[in-house]
Order: sequence, then C-alpha cells, then structure tokens
Amino acid sequence: MLGLRQKMSLGFGGMLAILVIIGGQSVRHFSSLGASIDVILRENYRSVIACQQMKEALERMDSGLLFTLLGERAKGEALIAGNKASFRAALQVELDTITLPGEGEKAAMIRDSFGQFESALAGVVDPALPAAARRGAYFDRVFPLFERIKDGAGEILQMNQQSMSEANDRARHSAASARKQMFALLLVGTVLASAFLLLTGRWILRPIQRLTGSAEEIRRGNLDLVVATGSRDEIGRLSEAFNAMAASLREFRRTDQARLVRIRRATQEAFDSLPDAVAVIDPEGKVEVATESARTVFGLKPGIRVSDSPFDVLTDLFRTALKEGRIAIPGNRGEIQMFVGGEERYFRPKAVPILGRERLADGVVLFLNDITQLRQQDEIKKGVIRMVSHQLRTPLTSIRMAIHLLLEEKVGPLTEKQAELLVTAKEDSDRLHGILSDLLDISRMGSGNAMLEFRTAPPRTVVLDAIEPFRRAAQDQGVELISELKDDLPDVWVDMTRIGHVFGNLISNALKYTPPGGRIAVGAAAEEAFVRFSVSDTGAGIPEKFLSRVFEPFFRVPGRGKEIGAGLGLAIVKEIVEAHGGTVGAESRSGAGATFTFTLRRADRRPGEEIRP
Repeated sequence: MLGLRQKMSLGFGGMLAILVIIGGQSVRHFSSLGASIDVILRENYRSVIACQQMKEALERMDSGLLFTLLGERAKGEALIAGNKASFRAALQVELDTITLPGEGEKAAMIRDSFGQFESALAGVVDPALPAAARRGAYFDRVFPLFERIKDGAGEILQMNQQSMSEANDRARHSAASARKQMFALLLVGTVLASAFLLLTGRWILRPIQRLTGSAEEIRRGNLDLVVATGSRDEIGRLSEAFNAMAASLREFRRTDQARLVRIRRATQEAFDSLPDAVAVIDPEGKVEVATESARTVFGLKPGIRVSDSPFDVLTDLFRTALKEGRIAIPGNRGEIQMFVGGEERYFRPKAVPILGRERLADGVVLFLNDITQLRQQDEIKKGVIRMVSHQLRTPLTSIRMAIHLLLEEKVGPLTEKQAELLVTAKEDSDRLHGILSDLLDISRMGSGNAMLEFRTAPPRTVVLDAIEPFRRAAQDQGVELISELKDDLPDVWVDMTRIGHVFGNLISNALKYTPPGGRIAVGAAAEEAFVRFSVSDTGAGIPEKFLSRVFEPFFRVPGRGKEIGAGLGLAIVKEIVEAHGGTVGAESRSGAGATFTFTLRRADRRPGEEIRP
C-alpha cells in the first residue's frame, strides 16, 4: 500500500520525468539541426566560394593571355600575375576543405593541371617568339589546360552545391520529424500529467475535503458522523484518528450531558430550598434557573424573558448589571410590594452580574430578598420611638419650664451652687429636647407624614442661605468657609427649611472636626437629572470602615474624644434628602478630611418623570 509521501512522489515525479524526456528530446533534435546547418555553412559553403574564386581568377588570367596576344603585353602580364596568386589561395582553401567522395581527386587534378598551365604560359607571353608560335602555344597547350581546370572547378562546385542541397533537405526532414515527435511527446505528457493530477486529487484532495466537511459538521454539533477510510496511508490514519476523536467527543457529550442533568437537578433542588426568590438570567434575558418563590410569586419561570415580567424594575436592574458589569440595586424606596396568600409582603431586588473572561458579564443573578419582617421591625421600632418621644416630650416640657422658672428666681433666690446645678440640668434637658425632636423628625420622615413645602430655587441661593449663619462661627474658629458654584446651574425642587437643616448638620459637623487654619467648601454641580451638593472639609476624616454606617441612627464614629449628640444628625439628613427624592453619600480617609454629598431633583425635569439618582 502506497503512503502519502510515495503517492506525492509518484505524482510529481511522473510530471518531472515528462519534463525531462521532452527537454532531452528537444536538446537532441536542436543539436542535430545545428550540426546539419553547420555542415552547410562551414564545409560546403567554403568549397563553393573557393571554386568560384578559382574560376574567376582563371578567366582573368585567360583574359591576360589574350591581351598579350593582341599586343597589350603589360596589361596582360599584370592580369596574369595578380590572379595567379588569387587562384593559388582559393585552390589551397579547396584542398583544406575536402569533405565529399571524389572531391580530393578532382582538387589534385586541378592542382597538377594548374602547374602545367603555369609552365605553358611562358610560350604565350614570351615576346621573343613569333606571334604565330605564341598563338599556337595558346591554342595547343594553354587553352586545353584552361578548359580542364575550369571544368574541374565547376564539377567541384556542382558537387558541393549538391551536397548543400542534400544537407538542407536532411535538415528540413529532421525538423519535420522533430516537430512530430515534440507534438507526440507533448500530447503524451499532457495526458500523463492530467492522469497524475486526477490521481493526486483522488488520493489527497478528496480525503482532505471529506475531513474538512466532517470537521465542519462536528463544529455544528453533529458528533455521530463517521469518516470513510479507504486507504492505509497518512490520510487514512488521520481519518481513523478523526473517527476516534469523534467517538471520544460522543462519549464526553454523553457523560457531560448526564453530569449537566445531575448538576441542573441538584442546582434546582438547592434553589428551591432557598427562602428568598432567586433567578439566573442568561445574556439574552431568558430565565435559566429559578427558585420556587421566584416562579410562583414573580412568574420568573425557566424559559421566559425577564422583560415579560410585570415589574419593570427587574428589567432595568438586569440591563444595568449586564451592561456595566456591576451590582445593580434600585433607588430609594425601590421595594416591590406584593400580596402573597392574602398577606402583604415587601421584596428588595438586586441584580448581580456573572463575570466571565475579561470582566464581561455572562449572565445575571436576580435576588429578591423578602424584607417584610425587617420593615415590620422597622415600623415597630419607629412606633416605639414615636410613642416614647411623645410620652417623654410632655414631662420634659414641664421639667424645662420648672428649671426656667427656678433660674429666673421666680420662686425665690438661689445659691451659687443651686444655680450651677440648674444650669447643668437646663443644658441636659435642652439636649434631651433636641434628641426627642430629632427622633420625631426621623419618625415623621420615615412614615411619610412630614409635610414638605416644595418650590423651585437656584442652587446658589440654597447654598448661600445655608452658609450665612455659620460665617461668624467659622471666623471665630479660624476656619475658611467658602462656596464653589457655577453660574449655569439649573433650579432645583426644594423645601428650603428642611434643606437648611441638612446644610446645618453637615456644616456644623465640618466645623466641629476641622482644626483652625482648615477649610470648608460648599459646592454644587449639575448632573443629568439632579444637582449634586457637597460639603468638604480638611478635618480629621472618617475611617473607611465606618463610612457605610455614618447615616445610621445613634451611630457615632469611635475615638472622637468627648461624645456630643446622640448620633441622629446624619440620620435626619438622610431622611430629609430621601424625602426630596435624592440620595446621600460620604467619602473620606482617616486624617484627610471628608466630603458629604446629596442630590436634589432638577426643576426642569418633567412632572412624573422617573428619577434614578
């Protein structure tokens, strides 16, 4: 059985052999034609020229003899002497180029006859002899020799011309024969080359095309094909390896499918055991796996699109997480309210991207955490705070009034020690009154019972009105208090009184923690749907681990020395800003100052337009 190397060697070697044969035959025929032409031009042609020169020189010498007989002796002798040398030179050429049978004998006869011709010339050109004797010598001896030499040269000339004609015929015949042979070899070579090409295509190209087609089928998922192996060469062995690979892939697919089924079943069972609603969404927006609560409560069944859900917030969160590759959560008060089994339930959605290579999202996991119990606990806590605040406010008012009357000495004079104790009691009662007021504000804001009086206002007015009450305190403390505002800021929707409380808390905190020589900057910048206000200071800053808790009620950053206040100021700031539909935030590093920001809705937004800070 021939291998692929042998088949390729046979195919290309056959074409090489055809080229060598045709080239060799061409060289041989061209060499033969060249030899024939060389004979014509080199040998016979020189003899023809030599014979013509001899005849011409001989005729001129005969003319010289006639001149001498007619009395022109000088002219005749000159002709005889000049052409005698030419004859000898031509005769010598002829003697050197003898190539034909009989040509040598004729050339020797001419040589001998010319010697006699030279001897007989003396009896013709001798002036001492009588004219009749000279004429007799010419006609009796010289002229017969002249005729003999001339005829001999003519015969040699005829012989060489005949030889040239025969050589020409042979060359023409050889050329015709070479042309026929070349045509025949070319035809045979074309047939053989075509046969080799067909065999090469059958041996090599077709099996490779079959393998290419099979690879394409496997790429499309068809692992059940089998490639025919009609030979035992390299391609045949490659086809067998290809079939073995396809068989292995079929086995892997079978085992992988079984494993995937097991994993999917285990994943579904694990999902069903989760208390919260969870759904895995593919990049096209289709639900792949979902928990029981996600299927029954939110309709997120496998196979449906998240865009078909009646909750637009889920679609928005999915698109944000998929596009931006980050966790997406809704804005303020973005809970979903549902009635499950006749019971009011609250869920907070969150979309977490499944990041693959190059930090690109391959899918999204939707979490819908049931926060009903948290809201109930929050409502209970707020109710308790509200009730306690109301219950404490009345006796606290009486206590403050009594302390005020005592300090005014309406009921009698006080000693110095009594006055000092009453001042301390008044400060503590005022602080307690402030705490109760803050608690009531938080309670009203959180329950939505606070009445806000919105109006449009320029950010410059909002900021300057908020800064003005603190300028004297900043000067006394040696702290620079400035505003950083642009002229093209859009108006905002705002309750001036409530936002004054927000700036008051933020600026007072900044003054509290900014040492003399420091700087506090209050600024504003326009965003797509909001105007973002900021209060930055160069104070002690807040450790990063506490930033996420600074807006919690009653939280105070540890390690601040003397604790002042109940930790409700920033919580009230958060409630007021969120009641305006905005968000709050804080950025800081320990020892590098802090920046607090909050947003207010732009007044040029259309009424009812959805706002996403």
